[in-house]
Amino acid sequence: MVYHKPVLLEESINGLDINPDGIYIDLTFGGGGHSREILSHLKGGRLIAFDQDADSEAEAGKIDDKRFMFIRSNFRFFRNFLRYHKIDMVDGIMADLGISSHHIDSAGRGFSFRTEGRPDMRMNRESNVTALDVLNKYSIDDLRNMFRTYGEVNNAGKLANVIAGAREKEPITGISGLLEAISDCVPARQESKYLARVFQALRIEVNNELEVLKQMLLQVLLSLNKNGRLVVISYHSLEDRIVKNFMRTGKPEGSMDKDFFGNPLVPFELVTRKVIMAGEEEVKANKRARSARLRIAKRN
Repeated sequence: MVYHKPVLLEESINGLDINPDGIYIDLTFGGGGHSREILSHLKGGRLIAFDQDADSEAEAGKIDDKRFMFIRSNFRFFRNFLRYHKIDMVDGIMADLGISSHHIDSAGRGFSFRTEGRPDMRMNRESNVTALDVLNKYSIDDLRNMFRTYGEVNNAGKLANVIAGAREKEPITGISGLLEAISDCVPARQESKYLARVFQALRIEVNNELEVLKQMLLQVLLSLNKNGRLVVISYHSLEDRIVKNFMRTGKPEGSMDKDFFGNPLVPFELVTRKVIMAGEEEVKANKRARSARLRIAKRN
């Protein structure tokens, strides 16, 4: 069984412009596809990979290479671990922000509306809050704001009210129960797109994904050598907007610092001004590549 097929593999590796003797970070090891390819380009260099998921840790254990180190942690803490291991600066940082095929296909993880199971959605199964907790305990206002902000769901208010009404009768316990409860909210002929947005909002909330992404990016500024590369693959507009803003201004919100004379202080040079997307052949072979957006920047 293939754990995960890496998206935009060639383009992201080319974007790193790997120095065979450099130090690189894969912030989202997942199934290890990008990490293995980075290692194949190294000679005396090193690769440090991060992932908070136990399944990824098990997959990383299959790599027997002295140049490779795996750290099980949320990437929001990556700089602390670098300093602990006496690594100050690195030559390239890679992050693939999508969830792996393995997670989507594992019914027990509850990431997909296409499989029956318990809506869990925790990337780190040792954390406390699951999607079930959100569905059964959040107020109507909090549910509405979550679906509107993180899922960009048009009828977020109706959806929140329907969920609140359903759980008053009996707690939501499974994906099929959730789908049945919200069936009247789903637009005709747009079922998959709508449900994908609902599940995206829940996953972002459970894992605090956008705030964690911002925290990670700010650490990149402190960790990349001059001319070091930052390569990020995102999968929806909320993530991509944050990455785009950061690469252009050095701030996730997109505000620009200026010097005394009013000149913009730009910490990165955009290697590719336009976002890179998967080609027709890759999308045909891996449908999850369809929404991938790759951006590359070089540290000034």
